[in-house]
Amino acid sequence: MASASEPASRTRSALLAAAAALGSGVCAYLGTGLHPIAPLTWFALLPVLLLAPRVRWGWAAGAAAVAWIAGQSGLWSYFAGPLRMPLPVLIGVLALYPQLAAGSTVLFRALVRRNRPISAMLAVPVVWVAGEYLISVSQPHGAWLSLGYTQADVRPVLQVAAVTGVWGVTFLITWFPAAIAALAAPGASGRRLRVIGTAAVILTVSSGYWGVRLLAPQTGPTIRVAVLGGPIDAELGPDTADGQAQLTTYQQQIGRYADAGASVVVLPEKVFDTDERTWPMLADPLAKLAAERHVTIVVGATVRQGGTATNVAVAFPATGGAAVTYTKHHLIPGLESDLTEGDGPPVVLPGGLGLIVCKDLDFPGLVRQDRNADASILLAPAWDMGSDGWLHGRMAIVRGIESGTSVARAGRNGLLTISDPTGDVVAEADAVHDPDTAIVADVPTGTGRTLYALIGDWFAWLCTAATVLLALLAARKGRSAPRNVPLDAADRPGNPSMTVNSATV
Repeated sequence: MASASEPASRTRSALLAAAAALGSGVCAYLGTGLHPIAPLTWFALLPVLLLAPRVRWGWAAGAAAVAWIAGQSGLWSYFAGPLRMPLPVLIGVLALYPQLAAGSTVLFRALVRRNRPISAMLAVPVVWVAGEYLISVSQPHGAWLSLGYTQADVRPVLQVAAVTGVWGVTFLITWFPAAIAALAAPGASGRRLRVIGTAAVILTVSSGYWGVRLLAPQTGPTIRVAVLGGPIDAELGPDTADGQAQLTTYQQQIGRYADAGASVVVLPEKVFDTDERTWPMLADPLAKLAAERHVTIVVGATVRQGGTATNVAVAFPATGGAAVTYTKHHLIPGLESDLTEGDGPPVVLPGGLGLIVCKDLDFPGLVRQDRNADASILLAPAWDMGSDGWLHGRMAIVRGIESGTSVARAGRNGLLTISDPTGDVVAEADAVHDPDTAIVADVPTGTGRTLYALIGDWFAWLCTAATVLLALLAARKGRSAPRNVPLDAADRPGNPSMTVNSATV
C-alpha cells in the first residue's frame, strides 16, 4: 500500500524535474545551434545533473531528455528547410543530444548512488564523446553534431583538439557541470577532496597545453592568400551574360590581389556550372591569368561530362602547368543527389596547398589524410546557407587546429575566413550582405603535424571503452548508497540488487 507521503513526494519530484528541465533547456537552446552563446553551453547539463541523485531515475532521465529536445528545437527549421533533410534522418539527428543527455544523467546518478563521485564525474563526458564519435562515423554528416564547435571562438579551449580532436572539447564542456554536480551530490562529502584533485589535474593539463600552443611564437615561411566571395544563390554558365560578367569580375579582383602580393586566390564552391562545351570558356582565361600573374587560382565548379556531374575544386597553378582537380568526397544528401562523389587520394600542390570542398571539412579523418600528405594550407571553395555561415565556417577552423593546418575558406552566402593552425581567424568577411567582398592575409606554411593528425581518434575510442567500463561498474552489486540519497522502489531495502546503508527514503 502506498504511504500518505508518496503523492507529495511525486509532486515534489515533478516540480524539481520541471525546474531542472527548464534551466537546462534554456542553456541548451542558447548555448547550441547555429549561433551559440559559448559560456551557456558549459551549464546546459548542470541543472539535470544536480537533480539526478535526488529523484528517481525516470524523473532524471525525462528531465534531461526534455531539456535537450527543447534545446535543439531551433534546428528543426534549418534541417528541414535549407538542408532538406528527410524526416527519418532529421528525427534521428535531433534525437542524439536528448539520448546522450538522458543516458549520461542516468549513469551519473547510478554511480553517485554507489558512492563513486569520481567515476560519476567522468561518466558524463565519456558518454557524450563516445556518442558523438559513433554517430559521426555512422551517418553522412561526419562530425557536424559535436558540441565542441560551440567554443569555436574560445581559442584556449579549442587547443585540446590538436591532441584529442574536437572530442576533447566536448569532454571539457560536459565534464565541467559533472564535476560541480559530483561535488554537490548528497553523500559526496567524504570524497570531495578526491573529486577536487581529479578536477585540478584535468584543468592543469588542459590549460597548460593551450598555454604552450598559444604563447609559442609562430615561425617559418608564410604565404599570402586572397579569398573571394560570389553570388549568393546561382550556378552560372560560362556561356551566359551573367557567367561572363562574374568571370570578368573575378579576373579583375585576382589581378588586384596579385598586385598586392597574393600568390594564391580561392573562389567559392560551384560558382560555375560547366559541361564539355563550356568548360574551356572558364578554364582557358583562368589558366592564362594564373600563368601571367604568377598566382595559383582555385575555383569551385560543377563539371558535367560523360554522363556524370561532379562538384570540384580546380587549381590553375602559378607555374602555368596543367590544371589540378579535386572532386568533393562528401555530398549533401538530397541537395546533391544528382552529383557523383569523389573517392580519390588527397590533392596537394607544391608548397603544401591542399584542395578540399565545403562539407568535406566536416570529416576529421579526411583532413588528417590531407595533412599527412603534406598539406599545410587547405584551400576550400564552399557554399553556405546564410544562417549557418558562422557555424559551418568554424567547423573548418576546428579541422585546422586538429591537424595543424591553415584554412582559407571561400564560403559564399556565408563567411569568408582565413585561419591559422591555432584557430586564430586572421581575416574574415560577411559574404551574405556583401557578396562581392574579399579578404587577404598571410598564413604560415611551416607548421608541423599535430598529435591528432598522427594518431587520430584515440581519445574517442578511449572514451567509448570507458563508457562500457563505467556502465558495468554502475551495474555491479554490493555497493552502498551515500547517506541522505532518496531511493526509488528498485533500490529500497529488501531488493537484493543493492545494499543500503543508513539511507532515507
